[in-house]
Amino acid sequence: MTKIHPQCANLASQVNQILELLQKNPELRSHQNTSQLETSVRKAISPRFEIVFAGAFSAGKSMLINAILGRELLYSAEGHATGIECYIEYAPPEQEKVVLTFLSEKEILEQILYISKRLNINLTDIYVNQAHVIEQLKKQAEQIIAQEGGINKSETAKQANALKLLLEGFEDNKDKIREDSNATYSMGQFNFNNLTEAATYARRGKNSAVLKRLDYYCNHPLLEDGNVLVDLPGIDAPIQKDAKLAYDKIENPDTSLVVCVLKPASAGDLTQAETDLLEKIKSNPAIRDRVFYVFNRIDETWYSGQLRQRLEHLIATEFNHTNRVYKTSGLLGFYGTQIKQTSFNDRYGLDSIFQDSIKELGGEEETPQFISEFNNYCANSGKLTRTNFKVSVHGYDTPNQNYLRILGEWGVPLIDQLINDSGIENFKYEITRYLTEEKRPQLFTNLADDLQPICIAIKKFYQNKQTDLISQPQEIETMKQQELARLNTQLQQIGDEFYHYIKEQTNQIVNKENKLFNQDFKKMSSRFVNHLDQLLQTFSVTDTYSLAVKTHPRNSTAPLIAVLVEALYYLSNSLEDVLIEELKDLVKNLITNLILDIRQQDCYRQLYRLLGNDSGIENQFNLLENNLYYGLKTVATTECDRYVRETSQFYSEGTFSIYQFRETLKQTSQTYDVSSIVQAEPAIRQLLKLDFEPKVHKTITTDFPQSINNTLKTNLLPLAQTIQENILEQYDLARENMEENLEQEVQEKLAYNQQLMEEIKEDSLTYNEMISNINNCLEAMQVYERKLPLIDIQE
Repeated sequence: MTKIHPQCANLASQVNQILELLQKNPELRSHQNTSQLETSVRKAISPRFEIVFAGAFSAGKSMLINAILGRELLYSAEGHATGIECYIEYAPPEQEKVVLTFLSEKEILEQILYISKRLNINLTDIYVNQAHVIEQLKKQAEQIIAQEGGINKSETAKQANALKLLLEGFEDNKDKIREDSNATYSMGQFNFNNLTEAATYARRGKNSAVLKRLDYYCNHPLLEDGNVLVDLPGIDAPIQKDAKLAYDKIENPDTSLVVCVLKPASAGDLTQAETDLLEKIKSNPAIRDRVFYVFNRIDETWYSGQLRQRLEHLIATEFNHTNRVYKTSGLLGFYGTQIKQTSFNDRYGLDSIFQDSIKELGGEEETPQFISEFNNYCANSGKLTRTNFKVSVHGYDTPNQNYLRILGEWGVPLIDQLINDSGIENFKYEITRYLTEEKRPQLFTNLADDLQPICIAIKKFYQNKQTDLISQPQEIETMKQQELARLNTQLQQIGDEFYHYIKEQTNQIVNKENKLFNQDFKKMSSRFVNHLDQLLQTFSVTDTYSLAVKTHPRNSTAPLIAVLVEALYYLSNSLEDVLIEELKDLVKNLITNLILDIRQQDCYRQLYRLLGNDSGIENQFNLLENNLYYGLKTVATTECDRYVRETSQFYSEGTFSIYQFRETLKQTSQTYDVSSIVQAEPAIRQLLKLDFEPKVHKTITTDFPQSINNTLKTNLLPLAQTIQENILEQYDLARENMEENLEQEVQEKLAYNQQLMEEIKEDSLTYNEMISNINNCLEAMQVYERKLPLIDIQE
């Protein structure tokens, strides 16, 4: 049940109407980003407030949740293989339940293979659903645990125990596990009578190992008002998809608050995964500053001064931006609260709370992790030195015996001291206070802060519009005089806009930013280069030789040089013809596109309205087309005329062209008639290609583009200046034209202004109504200093 005041029932609709006003006016819309506001509205009215506990693998997230709720709901063990998603939300006492979702057989196989590899177990037969394979793996896991001296003695032992639990869970729950999909079951399908039974089943290691997701519906005051606790796999979980699941949830817009459970208390520094996590949190606008930083396992710093100093330095330097920093020991704090409910009769929890973890191995009771840490706290932490507790731990007793004796001697007061030193009660108090007292006001404060700049912009916009309309004449004659008085300024402004438009278009062409012109130039260049290839393919040595002989009637033969000379003239002139032809299309398309674009400009439409024509602008551009074409035609003629000259490198020693020339000369010197020349035609073509291709390439890439740019600038910019001056000279025509149409225009403008004023008034009333309601909502949610501004409506 959420605690949103009735005054806020229509908050989403009210904010949407404000955003509609924003979208209605382009001048406002273009300057406002509404994504943050949309997120804050969604958060403020959402019935769910998801609190994600995020951190590294085995950081103590599950234990911390257990400690907050005061109930052992979630399984917590180092080295545990699975990455379970756990969602804990509110339910009335009589409706408590658990919904269990199991891993698929495929997912379980992946985990078995992964852990076996880490333990150096050669698992060649992946059909682990066969009974003999499971038994073999369980025996190997048990052997490793025995070799290590117990399940908590080393990381290897913890991994072996995780494998053992996974195998047992797969074996015991085979009827509930599907091959490729995740099966979901309600608590009733297991015949559990209450949440405790279901949670006990789910928490049992072998069952927990094969579960994918748990949805708890739990009666606890902290979960009221839509608060949902989310426990996810570690960000450095051994299985990549489990780690991705955690990161995806951190980036999810449904996440509202993050409890960041960090391990530097035991590791000394932030890991790379933890640093990445902090960056991910910052990048999600749905979280903002709603982050609690919990340095768990603080008890490890009690036994190492170096660890303690490094942690304090880290907090002072990297976390000085927030006061939500907490140091906890979830293990000591949670079990401390649990054993307060036990007594000597159940050996202070050894026969109840810890009964599953003290099973005898080789005739000796195992020591639960809490018991070891409790004894260490009493003997070595230094936390009891300035208290009245004079506790001793005897080396000749077992850890469990020491635990029983110490509790028998000091009882509940010692446990209270332990809980206080664990930091859990302080963390529980702070997060409870935030969720019950600060959460709602903060969500609505965020909403108000995100709405404020938008409201200010809307208020200024509508008030300025009102002022502008009120300041305008309300009578026809007065308005006519005002319009005529503005005429000269309008013409000057239109002329300036034309000049800047043409200048900008010229710059875009010169800087290769005009896509249409670039496409046309590319098309022209391609045709020009292709034409060279066609000329070389169709080039006839016989015809060229004939021309050379006709030039000298006294001679019956011609040298190779003469043939090449005629070829140079032929190719140069042919290329000039095609370039001039292509230029015609290039210039025509440029002017056509410019005229079409000019017609779309506001300054053109305004000029047409004032004069009844375009003051000859299109005609001037049509004349410009001819000027540009003839100017570029001259450039093309000059450029292609230079092709007649061989390049300076053509006869240079060491080049392929001089080699080709000499080989061709050898071939053509075999006879004195045309036959040897004709036979050398392929070689002559290759020789011409070597000379012409660099020339054409240089024209297309360097020389001609520069010539075009210069020609355009020397023609377009003076034209822009001429158009600008010509528009200013049209005052008399504009006045005459305006006087003919002014009566009707002024009447239309007065009517339009009146209609616009009514619309502004209507929008302003809508805005004020919505903002008044939102302000009432903010006040109801105890946000008193964030009143949003109203619009002053003028008559």
